[in-house]
Amino acid sequence: MPTNEIIDYHEEPSSDDRTFAMLIYVSSFFTTIIGPLIIWLLKKDQSPFIDKHGKEYFNFVISYAIYSLIGFITIFLFIGFIILPVVGLLGFIFTIVGAIKAYNGEWYRIPLTIAFIK
Repeated sequence: MPTNEIIDYHEEPSSDDRTFAMLIYVSSFFTTIIGPLIIWLLKKDQSPFIDKHGKEYFNFVISYAIYSLIGFITIFLFIGFIILPVVGLLGFIFTIVGAIKAYNGEWYRIPLTIAFIK
């Protein structure tokens, strides 16, 4: 039965929590799904900070995959030629920003991300 656990967003995450949350983003440059998924699944129960960044990362991946699909479909209307590079650039930038924010111990919400995993 799920519990309604209250997360203290003012609590300072430990150095290990910040490092593992950052690794969720950094490992995505090498393995988009597998690396971040392994880190998140192994550490999510140990830290609400890592759990939050893991959920945020996977919401980001799903959202930006949908945006990329829309861009690919609309490439025939020539709109996709604009959408695809923008989505790719934003995905790269927001991954780096997410890694920096996680390492600094900040709770971060990636812009334009739909919350599929809550």
